[in-house]
Amino acid sequence: MRYSPEHKAETHARIVRKASVRLREKGAHGVGVADLMKEAGLTHGGFYAHFASREALVIEAFGDAMDRSTERWRKVLAELAPEQRLLAIIDGYLCPQHRDDVGHGCAIPALGAEIARESPKTRKAFAAKLEAMVDLFAENILDVPPKVARKRASAMLATLMGTLVMARVAGSSEFSDEILDAGRSAALACAYGHGEVPKSAAKPSARKRPAGKTSMAAARR
Repeated sequence: MRYSPEHKAETHARIVRKASVRLREKGAHGVGVADLMKEAGLTHGGFYAHFASREALVIEAFGDAMDRSTERWRKVLAELAPEQRLLAIIDGYLCPQHRDDVGHGCAIPALGAEIARESPKTRKAFAAKLEAMVDLFAENILDVPPKVARKRASAMLATLMGTLVMARVAGSSEFSDEILDAGRSAALACAYGHGEVPKSAAKPSARKRPAGKTSMAAARR
């Protein structure tokens, strides 16, 4: 039986949506192609009618998750006054609901560590989506030059990601809530530039190492 191009496109989109949830829940290698196809109501044999490889599906599913997150943020922020947006981002990202719903949450803390070990093609696709989110956050850091806003947005997003990972490790507990609360304060500090290191202090001065002493890095070689 032959299906129309529209039907194939709808099926393809359904597979990607299902895969984006399962990959975030179980990790890039925690779910097989057969399981993903079954989840979408299809047979394993139909996989290659839609994707050239498993890697192609992972890239597309990750991109779909990131695009949906970015679009969701844009809609939320558009309804807020500019001065309210940063706090809304931080509070929305570091809330118990986001911590507990891995499958529908941000893909970066869910998959980032695994993607860092994937092929250059997969990492490049991941990096492009990551950069788009940094740019979105930077747009809402006001009254500073674009380069400064981007630097602060990168630090803020790194803080949000790390906090969420730690909170998920701690589970739904009082300790986890403490981590979320601490992360909110740290992310706000990043966004507003509190504690930025002056350029003159960014690099430690070169000091002569005493004879017989070796650095930790050298000792591990």
